[in-house]
Amino acid sequence: MNTLMSGLVAGAAGVTALNTVTYLDMVVRGRPASTVPEETIDSVAAGLGLRIPGLGSAMQSRRTGLGALGGIAVGLGIAVAAGLVRRTGMRLSPAAGAVAIGAGAMAATDIPIAIRGISDPRRWSIQDWLSDIVPHLAYGAAVHAVLRQQDATLSIL
Repeated sequence: MNTLMSGLVAGAAGVTALNTVTYLDMVVRGRPASTVPEETIDSVAAGLGLRIPGLGSAMQSRRTGLGALGGIAVGLGIAVAAGLVRRTGMRLSPAAGAVAIGAGAMAATDIPIAIRGISDPRRWSIQDWLSDIVPHLAYGAAVHAVLRQQDATLSIL
């Protein structure tokens, strides 16, 4: 249970870091929000034979909310997995941990959207890649830092 809670706390920090970097990028560059979360929800719902209820703005709001919740769930899940890996005794430097966890989170999101035909990373520009890599590195750094801190705190107790 301790590993689960550690992972959830680390995931919450990681998701906050990822969202902060993403929204700062939107502010600085004036770019719109990605539609990928909503498109993913549409694809998953269609694959399950479900329909998002509502019409117009009500349905759009549900799609946006479900997309955001999906991102949070992935962020928490990857961090719990990272916590489980740490429990086996694997320890990485801060840089290697940030890259490994960030890359895992990118793979968990980018591979499904490529498979579902929502986006094709092979066609992304350098700016598109940076908009994906930088927030995921921030996520990985935050998750790794929190997990390391929790390890240090537990060793003191």
